[in-house]
Amino acid sequence: MGIVFDIKEFAVHDGPGIRTTVFLKGCPLRCAWCHNPEGFSPEPQVMTGPAGTRTVGQTYSSDELAARLNQLAEVLQANEGGVTFSGGEPLLQAGFVAEVIDRLDHLHVLLDTCGHASEQDFRLVVSRSDLVFYDLKLMNPVEHRRWTGADNTKILRNLDVLSGMDVPFVVRVPLVPGVTDTDENVAAVAERIRGLPGLRRVDLLPYNKGAGGKYKACGMDFRPSYDESAKPRVNPAPFEGAGIEVHVR
Repeated sequence: MGIVFDIKEFAVHDGPGIRTTVFLKGCPLRCAWCHNPEGFSPEPQVMTGPAGTRTVGQTYSSDELAARLNQLAEVLQANEGGVTFSGGEPLLQAGFVAEVIDRLDHLHVLLDTCGHASEQDFRLVVSRSDLVFYDLKLMNPVEHRRWTGADNTKILRNLDVLSGMDVPFVVRVPLVPGVTDTDENVAAVAERIRGLPGLRRVDLLPYNKGAGGKYKACGMDFRPSYDESAKPRVNPAPFEGAGIEVHVR
């Protein structure tokens, strides 16, 4: 059994082609800029908004979720798409995700992960995936803990595991003003991923200013300690200098 907080059909920004994206509940990180706070807790929760209250988090068996995803298999395949598992952090429900993948009808599978997981869970899902979106936020472990609630030891270890698994991956860097977009951090990311087997490109992701609205609905406060009004710096030069293809979203 697994708990999902959203399923987005006909998604066009969550991987190649037209996709169905599954958002799984639960995340080991608490990124200060996260725009999916309803994905923090692994349990169903109540959100309250102008339209009233609703429970976020539906329980599925692996058979039930796979059956729903397979309903659109022909459409997804015809449009060179597939299924994306996101969150939250899908690797917190690694066994469930692996079972769902095993039941899919020859669909392209993309894992969208922060990489903060045991190596066993990481290998379990990556080995069943066709493509991985891998988030790298901060290279400095102290700063990583400050802004995400955990250091990056597991993340960097699993990055090395990923590079040896013969599964293509895209590194994604969220550009948070004054936090992840600094010259020092961007250069450190570029140096860390230089020459990694399997790396297809780097995506530099724009800062999402719409994060705050969901927090109130979840009964949480959104109080960023960085200047949310500042424009993030976009500096692809360190990646280009390292011979890495860069996409600015």
